[in-house]
Amino acid sequence: MCWQGRRLRMGREGLLSPQMLWLLLWVQLCRGAAEVRLVDGGRRCAGRVEVKHGGQWGTVCGDYWSMNDAAVVCKQLDCGSAVGAPQYGHFGPGSGPIWMDDVGCNGTESALSDCPHRGWGKHNCDHRWDAGVMCSEYTGFRLVNGSTACAGRVEVQVLGTWGTLCASHWDLSDAHVLCRQLNCGFAESIPGGERFGREAGPVWRDSFHCDGTEAHLGQCPVITLGASPCSHGNNAAVICSAAFASLRLVGGGSHCDGRVEIFQRGTWGRVLDDQWDLREANVVCRQLQCGQAETAYNPPKPERGMGPVGLRGVRCAGHETNLTQCNTSLPESALAGGVAEDVGVICWGSRRVRLVNGSGRCAGRVEIYYQGSWGTVCDDGWDLSDAAVVCHQLGCGGAVEAPGFARFGEGSGQIWLDGVNCSGAEAALWDCPARPWGQHDCGHKEDVGVICSEFVALRLENSDGCSGRLQVFYNGTWGSICSNSMTPNTVSLACKELGCGDGGSLETRLPYGRLSGPAWLDNVQCGEKTSSFWQCPSTPWDPQSCEDLQDEIHITCNVFLSSGRRPEMSPAPLAPCPNSMSCTDREKIRAVGGEDGCSGRVEVWHRGSWGTVCDDSWDMQDAEVACRQLGCGPAVSALNEAAFGMGQGPIWLEQVECRGTEPSLQHCWARPGDGGERQGWDLLFRCWQGAGEGLLPTWSWHGP
Repeated sequence: MCWQGRRLRMGREGLLSPQMLWLLLWVQLCRGAAEVRLVDGGRRCAGRVEVKHGGQWGTVCGDYWSMNDAAVVCKQLDCGSAVGAPQYGHFGPGSGPIWMDDVGCNGTESALSDCPHRGWGKHNCDHRWDAGVMCSEYTGFRLVNGSTACAGRVEVQVLGTWGTLCASHWDLSDAHVLCRQLNCGFAESIPGGERFGREAGPVWRDSFHCDGTEAHLGQCPVITLGASPCSHGNNAAVICSAAFASLRLVGGGSHCDGRVEIFQRGTWGRVLDDQWDLREANVVCRQLQCGQAETAYNPPKPERGMGPVGLRGVRCAGHETNLTQCNTSLPESALAGGVAEDVGVICWGSRRVRLVNGSGRCAGRVEIYYQGSWGTVCDDGWDLSDAAVVCHQLGCGGAVEAPGFARFGEGSGQIWLDGVNCSGAEAALWDCPARPWGQHDCGHKEDVGVICSEFVALRLENSDGCSGRLQVFYNGTWGSICSNSMTPNTVSLACKELGCGDGGSLETRLPYGRLSGPAWLDNVQCGEKTSSFWQCPSTPWDPQSCEDLQDEIHITCNVFLSSGRRPEMSPAPLAPCPNSMSCTDREKIRAVGGEDGCSGRVEVWHRGSWGTVCDDSWDMQDAEVACRQLGCGPAVSALNEAAFGMGQGPIWLEQVECRGTEPSLQHCWARPGDGGERQGWDLLFRCWQGAGEGLLPTWSWHGP
């Protein structure tokens, strides 16, 4: 039992004695970490964050809530890694005190109560802003049947049950992350078949899609929906370099570029040299299986190491397979001519491609990592053959669309490639004919994008977005989801994915008839512990998964207002949609006060009347969505402070947070307005009418 009673006496100088400091530290440790739990998420490892303080449970305000904060909660609850940190009442409002606000974890704390915050009970929130957490169900990773702990068949523990990982989408990027996570260096190879024995127990069909920089496999995007059954013996495996591999590169954007460190006598140390060149760099790149060296350099002062020196002075001929085979016993006189500094390399294998600013890993602006920095690609000559190479390189299937004109926003920094002319069969984008690196006649307004066939999205086909036919976007087309063998949790996870509450009901009175479009999925079987709709097992993707209208899934979600109550029906009938009997997204927005229908103050139609949108955080990404919804092409500017005059009527939306690719403002995350008539900060925009934009199907983002 901890001592709490006696006041600590200070010395004459006003400072605590060492004994008193020790006692104070002991008292603090005795208090222990505050208990934490997740509520209303449908499972133990997801939900609204609640903390117990002073014997009473309370919530956490979502202000500045981040993935670092969520990671600490998941760690404290032994729920694997964090995969989501929703703000603003995603899991419904709590009750009682709001114990914490402005939480600022760095991710390494062992408990949420160890993180900085305003102070217990000090906040400027209400329960509409309660923070939430979604943790991965992956609670363990290991390699089995290898000669060491750093080689073998990949096994994953899913909430206590170990199983073998299927290798259908397993690649070196995934393997690099796992090796790093297990403190086993980097991945040397990913042998197929049954190199490390036959699987025992369940086989997980989860597909990890890492870019190679993640610290933990559980941080990578995961897709299970639509995965094919795992063929016999198709087990994921990896042979890691292990700790004895002695070299690593730190501070770069991949495991193939950065400052060189060497592992000796149980410690990582810096490598210093005064004549570091491509001969030494080639040996390092070869040892790390990163191809040839592109650059040998001395890092600038802010990037230099601070730890012990492992190697000072090295001379290689360039043909060695290991840095320790070079001459590393140089006399002091050999180093007298210059100053030995930290050394770094950029290897050919550091080149990477990614898609950014889209609403999924398989759609977005194309960016290439080259010479240690990210840059874009110009749209001169860009077509589906070029896009196909990017999609294949990222494991995203084929190319559906190859948009130019910065459809996914303008990038920054270098424009690395121009005049790309792929045949479609190349293994990487930089294998295609193109102008020399960095030579172009473009601006970032011409940055290219890609939409791949594996880009997936979910929607409920109805004007309110939270009821109707459940559809999935795959291979460039919206299609139905069939209801055969569907579990009750499927409805719940679909509603949560769409931000439409924590559950719903399945509609059963459906007409007879044949489906007119594709039906992509069937047997969607979400379990009680499944964390995401996209991780639910199902039959493989097939456009003819069912044929009858009665087999489609139609659901109505339990949409909660900010108060946490189900929406109440208005006692008086709502006014009809202004332009038709059935409102479409296009008819729910208008531009007022401008020269034409493509500039002016934004007004949206909601609950039978037009209202304005507050300009808190309004930016070009939000304006881009508004212009797309209006059919006015890309946005030219995003204005504020009522430049087109103050609006009238209610304020329907506040703090709109679009990613720029949503088909309408209704698909963006936003705080609901209070319906009051506080004008003066209405948002405004101008669109470019030179070219119309097609609607891009996207994930329905309902959180920042």
